[in-house]
Amino acid sequence: MSLLNVENLTIDIPGSRGILHAVRGVSFSVEKGETLCIVGESGCGKSLTSHALLGLSPRVAKVKADALSFDGTDLRTLKERQWQGLRGRSMSMIFQDPMTSLNPSFTIGSLLEEVYLRHFPVKRAEARAKSVEMLKKVGIANAEERLTQYPHQLSGGLRQRVMIAMGLICGPDLLIADEPTTALDVSIQLQILRQLQDLKRDMGLGILFITHDLGLVARFADRVAVMYAGRIVETAPVDELFARPCHPYTRALINCIPVPGRTKPGEPLGAIPGVVPSLIGPQQGCAFRDRCAAASPICATEATRRRDAASHIYECNFTPEETAA
Repeated sequence: MSLLNVENLTIDIPGSRGILHAVRGVSFSVEKGETLCIVGESGCGKSLTSHALLGLSPRVAKVKADALSFDGTDLRTLKERQWQGLRGRSMSMIFQDPMTSLNPSFTIGSLLEEVYLRHFPVKRAEARAKSVEMLKKVGIANAEERLTQYPHQLSGGLRQRVMIAMGLICGPDLLIADEPTTALDVSIQLQILRQLQDLKRDMGLGILFITHDLGLVARFADRVAVMYAGRIVETAPVDELFARPCHPYTRALINCIPVPGRTKPGEPLGAIPGVVPSLIGPQQGCAFRDRCAAASPICATEATRRRDAASHIYECNFTPEETAA
């Protein structure tokens, strides 16, 4: 049984112009000890999907799913008190911006201790010792001193490590990381990713990693789900996805990545023409058809679900050979 199982998740948000179909029939699973990366451009529904997994969707949003389960628990039936017992303890999340996710009014020690005390009936001294242990585990030196500091006194990389420590302090089975390295420079990004890999190995974590950076995906993922306009259009093991991308959108994303030794200095980088379609109102057919060079009238109908291999699934009315031609 999968640690996390999501089947046909939809999120609709009413608005003055009509209903925004932000997430449209998303399905995926995460195994224990596995890293699944959801990749896609901004606005495709990645963060809304992750928030739905923790019961953090906007109040006006209408969330439905054929299955939404974590370690055998049906998340669709949970009340708020049950969510509070699950969030942070068994499932935790690193939110998108470490610069603003930490409350500036509290010290690092207070923030970490609060999480641990919420889920374990221990004294504050034990929670403080656990906080020191976690800061050391995520690579922060002088951990005891850091507990007395406020978020603004730390660099971006240290704040990100504090967020990771906060997410892992209760020993969860699943960690959801929503673009945790976006605001960091490349060298710090690599350090954070290596830290997460080490923690996954040591703690047996399942990780749902959300990003728009295919370079990070290639380094970090076991499996990849490519998301476009509220739908997952391709899912595959990371090596298979880069060796043989099947959906035109996936191929277009990969073609936008500069290749050392092949992309010449000053040469224009690849780009995907057109814009993401509006998801307000009725939706029909392949959402990528207006930007796809291989589109035909049949693409105005629902895209066919195909398999390129046992674990490589994509939604397109054509094979990779047909779209490449």
